[in-house]
Amino acid sequence: MIHIAPTQDIATCRALRRKVFIEEQGVSEADEVDGLDDQAIHLLALVDGRPLGCARLLVQGETGKVGRVCVLAEARGTGLGAALMRAAVAEFRKLPGVAKVKLGAQTHALGFYERLGFTAFGPEYLDAGIPHRDMQLVL
Repeated sequence: MIHIAPTQDIATCRALRRKVFIEEQGVSEADEVDGLDDQAIHLLALVDGRPLGCARLLVQGETGKVGRVCVLAEARGTGLGAALMRAAVAEFRKLPGVAKVKLGAQTHALGFYERLGFTAFGPEYLDAGIPHRDMQLVL
């Protein structure tokens, strides 16, 4: 059973992010811990009660920004990441004044986000040493 909802359990979200971004992908702690967690909505994905994924949502004017999206390796390819992204978009739809959702996608994941309705724009760039492109979805 998958359960995805906003959480105050930021410590669990940070532990998931540490595992995926710092340990697996080699992102520095300085890049991962950016001081924005306190102003964000955090989504936690539980499968049979186990935390396996999370995302961080920030509102910047009329733009909802999805970031720090991660799913543990054991749950990749199960649809959990897509469910997490659909939940993130649904959260932004609830907020008055949010007209679009933006994210910085690792280039290997562009197809994943395109299948969820996001469109890439702008040039490729490096974020924490990893190639990315910006993407958006108009609500």
